Amino acid sequence: MNARHVLVLALLGLMGVFVAWFGSDATPTAELLVFAAPPLLLAVGVLRRVRSASFWAGVLALGWFSHGVMVAWSRPGERGYALTEVALALVIIFSANLPGLRARFARKPRA
Repeated sequence: MNARHVLVLALLGLMGVFVAWFGSDATPTAELLVFAAPPLLLAVGVLRRVRSASFWAGVLALGWFSHGVMVAWSRPGERGYALTEVALALVIIFSANLPGLRARFARKPRA
């Protein structure tokens, strides 16, 4: 399994966490559009090999990480969802950047 597949699975997992987390609200439409739609759209972009999708997944994952830490710290009842969000955000950041890290630190052929 390569980094792209891990990235897609993590994005879809994050979308599932958001659907479970906010789906039971009285009016979940806004929450689902703000939280669940971006990971779904990014997963589709990564699957279609849109080059900027991985970049934006990594950028948005920084916000998801911060959101998860904030909620885990301030709302004990939602801590499980928040820590899952934090873990998936870290997987997204790592898998979105892994191809670039491999290219950057690959051994250069000797002349």
